[in-house]
Amino acid sequence: MADTNEMTINLVVLGKTQTGKSAAGNSLLGSSDFESRGSPSSVTTCCSLGRSCRILGVVRRNGCELALRVQVLDTPSYPHSGLSKEQVRDMVRSALAHHFGEEGLHLALLVLRADVPLCPDESDDAVQFIQELLGPTWKDFTAVLLTHADKAEAAGCSGEEYLHSASSTLLSLLSSVQHKYIFLDNQKGIIKEDRTIVLRKLLNFIRQNNYQVLLFKHSKE
Repeated sequence: MADTNEMTINLVVLGKTQTGKSAAGNSLLGSSDFESRGSPSSVTTCCSLGRSCRILGVVRRNGCELALRVQVLDTPSYPHSGLSKEQVRDMVRSALAHHFGEEGLHLALLVLRADVPLCPDESDDAVQFIQELLGPTWKDFTAVLLTHADKAEAAGCSGEEYLHSASSTLLSLLSSVQHKYIFLDNQKGIIKEDRTIVLRKLLNFIRQNNYQVLLFKHSKE
């Protein structure tokens, strides 16, 4: 955390191709830092860091309002249409060490599509990837971001109702991360009020983890 009048949270978005990972990062930042478009192949090919402007009206401490800054590390999809799993893993690991090696990472956001069933093999791959990046305490530092929530609404059910019919694989994953999940509508640009709600939820997850951070070594093991 930067100083008594300002708080910075460091986030990384992880996920497979076309889950809306980069779009989610842009929504959190309130910007268009990351390229995001429909494509038959993986769009993001390298890691990049986006930084928000000072955000007011989101967080208070000891009765005083703090300015919030959000830093989001966008990453190539895993698996990737043009890179091996090892290349993606090494690239993300290096970027985490470079950008958050000393400040630390507050939360990794595993981005999944709310409108696509999560299969066991996909979940296993995602969990293994996060475990390799974050280590044995990964569950404390991971939340699930369910994008394309508008598709659930179009089906006539709220997010919570949608989860009642979710696959056991998804429900098991949500349980393993202490039910830290957020629904996000990728259909339209996120409005200020919705962004505030999402950021407050993320801050609550970070608060539940006692504002701990994960530090990363710059040298390879």
